[in-house]
Amino acid sequence: MEDFRKWAVRAAEWGVDYRAHLRNMPVRPPVRPGDIAAKIAPSPPETPEPFDKVFADFERDIAPGMTHWQHPRFFAYFPANSAPASLIAEHLVNAIGAVCMLWQTSPAATELETRAVDWLRQAFGLPDAFQGCIQDTASTATLAAVLVMRERALNFTGNQRGLTNTPRLRVYCSAEAHSSIDRAIWFSGIGADNLVRIPIKGPQRGADPEALCALIAADISAGYKPAGIIANVGATGVGATDPVADLAVIAHEHDLYLHVDAAWAGAAMICPELRPLWAGAEQADSIVVNAHKWLGAQAHCSIHFVRDPASLTRTLAAKPDYLKTLGLSEVVNYSEWGVPLGRQFRALKLWFVLRAYGLEGLRNMIRNHITWSRALCEKLRGTPHFEIATEPAYSLFSFRYTKGGNLDELNLALVEAINADGRIYLTQTRVDGDVVIRFQVGQFECTEADVTSAYEVITEIAKRITADAPR
Repeated sequence: MEDFRKWAVRAAEWGVDYRAHLRNMPVRPPVRPGDIAAKIAPSPPETPEPFDKVFADFERDIAPGMTHWQHPRFFAYFPANSAPASLIAEHLVNAIGAVCMLWQTSPAATELETRAVDWLRQAFGLPDAFQGCIQDTASTATLAAVLVMRERALNFTGNQRGLTNTPRLRVYCSAEAHSSIDRAIWFSGIGADNLVRIPIKGPQRGADPEALCALIAADISAGYKPAGIIANVGATGVGATDPVADLAVIAHEHDLYLHVDAAWAGAAMICPELRPLWAGAEQADSIVVNAHKWLGAQAHCSIHFVRDPASLTRTLAAKPDYLKTLGLSEVVNYSEWGVPLGRQFRALKLWFVLRAYGLEGLRNMIRNHITWSRALCEKLRGTPHFEIATEPAYSLFSFRYTKGGNLDELNLALVEAINADGRIYLTQTRVDGDVVIRFQVGQFECTEADVTSAYEVITEIAKRITADAPR
């Protein structure tokens, strides 16, 4: 136990020092594939090794090979924040080591999850009709939603009878939807051919409601059975947001299940002035928001709101005798609300974050991120040889460097040169077939100076690769 105390304290101190010096490290490590593996023994040890050697090897060989997601100049993908308060909660959760699948296996974990999720429901301005749980990721929440779509459309017979000789179901989402939706369609047995892409229109690159109506009508005429709609609020590529209220009207008209994927941008709805961007979400059947992206809770912490928990548990719950809580029929067992049986104690970090920073502290952070990102967008817009490909959506925009011949190759070269440099980290995507570079602000400890420095890095390296290009 004394060794445990020594190394637990050492690990905590290492973490504090790591975070204190993170700003001075390259965001992405300067390593090549295989560099780390070459330092790791090819076979496991037969006898115990001194723990000081294990820890030293971690410090020397593993830590330097990590991409630093908590770095304040991590502008790639979306943030995977681990706010200090969340990190402390995870220390406690790991020490307890509970499996929180049933109320009886950890009563406090279940009841705290119920309350913390309802705190967020209130923070987002959602109606009392929504209840929710914490899933590991938005992918799991979306899969659960698609499975409910399937069962609801088949009168809850699919799990029992299978999908043979059933109507061919259709699910609709925009062309900007995340790849997790494709995977949910595969895993549910609905099949990729039955995921129908809605054309997009407008500056928000949202689904076209008129086109959706035409697609549904055509599918019904062809003998298909529409089952559900998945709406984007801040899609991953460039932040596309669908007109959720219009899609909700269509879902209601055709008795379709409506799921809202607000994994990243949903966090911004703690700011009342931003809620018009997801107007209509209150009419959805389910919503997912990742608290581990923009709210500071460490992964995994996806909030899955549902209007009708009974449909969710009817689809997903299995109740063998060994999982029954004898004498207590009214308790909530959150393992029945998701795909995995085993569950971690995820609510503690959310509770810690909400209490340690408060809604107003989190709102200020999100508002700052949006303001700083938009200021950078305008600065790049006014810089020769840069064009804005997509306008800011929340704290995300995309741009394109235009001083060259093959612009796709130029921009891929630029983003790779920026990331190899290490001062900031960006990613690329495609907009209407063209390669563009994404920029988003969301890291918990990012400052305005960090965002401003990104302009210097981007323009400096752009000039360099153009100057170095063969003539």
